[in-house]
Amino acid sequence: MDAVQGGVSDISWIPADKRLPCYRVTSLYPVAINLEKQIELDRDYAALIEAEAAKSDLIPLINSNYSYDQEWWFEEPISDIGKLDGKLVRSIGPLVSLMIETWGGKPVFVAPKEVFQSAERGVVDGINMGVATYSSWKLWSVMPYMVNANMFYGNIIYMMNKDKFDSLSPANQKALKEAAVEAETWLKPRYEFWVDERVGNAVMANGGSAVSMPEERTEALLKGIQEKWTPEVNEACGVPLADKVRALFAAHTE
Repeated sequence: MDAVQGGVSDISWIPADKRLPCYRVTSLYPVAINLEKQIELDRDYAALIEAEAAKSDLIPLINSNYSYDQEWWFEEPISDIGKLDGKLVRSIGPLVSLMIETWGGKPVFVAPKEVFQSAERGVVDGINMGVATYSSWKLWSVMPYMVNANMFYGNIIYMMNKDKFDSLSPANQKALKEAAVEAETWLKPRYEFWVDERVGNAVMANGGSAVSMPEERTEALLKGIQEKWTPEVNEACGVPLADKVRALFAAHTE
């Protein structure tokens, strides 16, 4: 974020930074999203975040939706992550930690470069991560039991330095935005196919499993988490914007 603000980089993915409080608590959100209209969903979400981003001299440009592959893995078979029974589970942040604690587990923060060793040595019993990263780091070989719970909206947005964007001609601004949507549209089916292929190959090669939780159970677990996460979102976004974000997600859960 500092690099984009300072002009060192024109465009970069932006993490959940405290200087973007609403983005920080909603770019990863506890909800079972229907991704049929993902491109439109991401577009509308980015529009809601745009004013906040502008205050930090940023403008959302390319949506990087990882809702499809943010899931859970365990050392031993498990079918219901709502019953963690004291398991130590690697967390990626406050929301995931809240989930783990609510369901009876203990969140563990492990540096990315140490995740494989932690899983191999039994430091953690479970991991929350994206399939793409999990597969790239070859974690299936040490923790092969996946629970496909579909519990997140995740969107790490690539943002552009706003001054740089504003310096472009209207025609070039339009072309840049259109190219971003074209890239998102091209990538979506290929990304989902790649994720499915990685899961299938890993299960076959490592003797593990990929279990899907029933939708009813996912919804029940999410209801409790959403109730606990709502105050965080209201405080970070302000209630009017928080309500708009929740209404957008609700429109894509059918």
